[in-house]
Amino acid sequence: MAASSVAPTPLLTDELDIVIPTIRNLDFLEMWRPFFQHYHLIIVQDGDPTKKINVPEGFDYELYNRDDINRILGPKASCISFKDSACRCFGYMVSKKKYIFTIDDDCFVAKDPSGKDINALEQHIKNLLCPATPFFFNTLYDPYREGADFVRGYPFSLREGAPTAVSHGLWLNIPDYDAPTQLVKPRERNTRYVDAVLTIPKGTLFPMCGMNLAFDRDLIGPAMYFGLMGDGQPIGRYDDMWAGWCTKVICDHLGLGIKTGLPYIWHSKASNPFVNLKKEYKGIYWQEELIPFFQSAILPKECTTVQACYKELAKQVNAKLSNVDPYFTKLADAMVTWIDAWDELNPPSKAGLANGSA
Repeated sequence: MAASSVAPTPLLTDELDIVIPTIRNLDFLEMWRPFFQHYHLIIVQDGDPTKKINVPEGFDYELYNRDDINRILGPKASCISFKDSACRCFGYMVSKKKYIFTIDDDCFVAKDPSGKDINALEQHIKNLLCPATPFFFNTLYDPYREGADFVRGYPFSLREGAPTAVSHGLWLNIPDYDAPTQLVKPRERNTRYVDAVLTIPKGTLFPMCGMNLAFDRDLIGPAMYFGLMGDGQPIGRYDDMWAGWCTKVICDHLGLGIKTGLPYIWHSKASNPFVNLKKEYKGIYWQEELIPFFQSAILPKECTTVQACYKELAKQVNAKLSNVDPYFTKLADAMVTWIDAWDELNPPSKAGLANGSA
C-alpha cells in the first residue's frame, strides 16, 4: 500500500509562538514554511530600528524593533540587550502563549539518516508534552518514547516523571563551539545523528544553546532571561549560557525537567572566530567562577514561584559574583528589572500560570 500523502495535523497551533531574533531579511523562513506556516511568529529586530526587515508572504507575525521595546517597557527596557541575539527574550515576555520555540535565522531544516526532512518543531512539542526523568537516570534514555520503557531497577515510585520545562535541540553541520575551539578545529562538522532524547539529571548543569530551543512558558518563562550582552557590555555569546544555568538551578529546585537531544536543525554557517573571541574572552575566563557558583546555589524552600526563585538568584549573584567583576552587580539589577517587567506585562490575574508558579 502506498504511504499516505496527507500531512499530519500541526500540534498546539494556538498555544505556541515562534520567536526569531534577526538583523536581516527572513528568507530562511521559506524552507521552514511547511512546518511554521500554521504558527504565530514573534520577530525581534536587533540593530538599526529604521532598517526594514522583509518577511516572506503568508506568515502570521508581529515584529518588534528597539523603538518598540523602549515604548513598551519604558525605563525597564534597559534590561533587554542591544546588538546581540539576547534581544530574543523580549519575545518571550510579550508572548501570551503557553509554549515558545526559538530559532536563529541561520538555521535550516535538517534531514534524518533516511533523507527525510526533520520537523524540529513537532519533536520539541513531543518532548515538552512528555514527562522528564531528572531524579533517576534511565539507561534507555527517554522511557516515554515509542519502543522504550523504564529499565529493570528503575524505582516505580519515580516512573510518573516530572513536568518537562525545556526541550534543548541540537545541530548538524556547524557545531556550537566557542572561539578557541573554532580556531583549532575550523573545518570540523557534526555529521553524527544520534536518535536519542535524554533528561539532564538533577544537580547537573549544561551549556544551553538558544538557536534551537523550546520551553513551557507557563512553567519556566520568567527564568528565560538572556542577560545583559552585546552593545555596552563587556561580554557577548553567553546569553543562552546564562539563561541555561539559571533555568537549570530553578528547575531543579521546583522539580521540573530539561530534555536534550532530538530534534536536529542544520546550522548553516560558522560565525567569525576572531569576532567571537573578542565577545567571549571574559566569559571564558569568568565561567570558571560562574560554574562553581551555580553548582553550589541553593534556593530557600519559601521560593515557590519562578519569579521568587529568580529574584533570589539575582540576590546571590550580587552578593557572590560582584567581586569577580562590577558587571555582575549590573547584571543582578537587570535580572530584577526583567522580572518586574515580566510581571507588568503578564499580571497573574490575566496570565494564570504564566506568573511562574509551577
